[in-house]
Amino acid sequence: MDLPVVDLAPYLAIAGSRDPAAVNEELRELCAVVSRSLRDTGALLVKDPRCSAEDNDRFLDMMERYFERSEEFKRLQERPHLHYQVGVTPEGVEIPRSLVDKDMQEKIKMMPEEFQPFTPTGPDPKWRYMWRIGPRPANTRFQELNSEPVIPEGFSEWKETMDLWGFKMIAAIEVVAEMAAIGFGLSKDAFTSLMKQGPHLLAPTGSDLQHHGTEDTVFAGYHYDLNFLTIHGRSRFPGLNIWLRSGQKMEVKVPVGCLLIQTGKQLEWLTGGECLAGMHEVVVTKRTLEAIELARQQNHSLWRVSSTLFAHIASDATLKPLGHFAVAPEASKYPPICAGDFVEQELAVINLKGKKGSS
Repeated sequence: MDLPVVDLAPYLAIAGSRDPAAVNEELRELCAVVSRSLRDTGALLVKDPRCSAEDNDRFLDMMERYFERSEEFKRLQERPHLHYQVGVTPEGVEIPRSLVDKDMQEKIKMMPEEFQPFTPTGPDPKWRYMWRIGPRPANTRFQELNSEPVIPEGFSEWKETMDLWGFKMIAAIEVVAEMAAIGFGLSKDAFTSLMKQGPHLLAPTGSDLQHHGTEDTVFAGYHYDLNFLTIHGRSRFPGLNIWLRSGQKMEVKVPVGCLLIQTGKQLEWLTGGECLAGMHEVVVTKRTLEAIELARQQNHSLWRVSSTLFAHIASDATLKPLGHFAVAPEASKYPPICAGDFVEQELAVINLKGKKGSS
């Protein structure tokens, strides 16, 4: 099964229209494709004419140069006292949820063997960089989730490059969120109004294939994302597996010029379980090994960079099933909770909250 590819251009052409009838029947069907794919597969591929492959490459080039720097240099950007929500997260810090969540472990045991995830042996051997995208609230109860960015020395283009790619991906997410809302029978701004001044994070990962490039190495153990929607540009090395709602495991192939969208736990909350947070993992596969060999031959970087962005609901907004989802069969499993409280609870589980230390 292939994920559908939705071209956002037709919707963008009418997005600024004040006429409610401007979303014609053809576009409503396109919106239905978006909501249906998020519900049934937890993922979606999109083409956004505002996000070019060149933009993605510029971002990946810079992040490869950063991750290739020494561990000593990178740790200068580490902020454990801020729950690693800005700056760098070293390898060996993030704990895969499947290692600590007993319910998840039981569900894995019940899966057919061919659909089971790889079993990580400890924390993820990947680095990550957190960069805030968009304005932050002047007043918030969750200051550590809305902290000032960290810029590494020697990268004069850092802010411009991070912001350029980050704002373009947020713009794509906002369009998908509008289309999904229409597809679900909600008001167009049902989701985007809750995203305003959210703690959105451009959060590229860096995995060292020179040292961790053996087959079946798990870079990101089986997990879901705690945020609203996650978007990825195309990585130069494959290895992402996702699980469809049916339980089927699928390796994702992102075409050149496309972006991958995945459902997060906050969307699950807002839809009362109509959409489930998409499960996924990143593993060294045979296709990864082929890409490693080609990179070696061409003398390219052996760091696997994911250009990932986590779009969030605003920290002080309330998560609860919206509209008709409030009376959905599973709605009672999703009681109202402040989004910031929800994020802090989730971070505590995967070892990113409660760590104290100097910057």
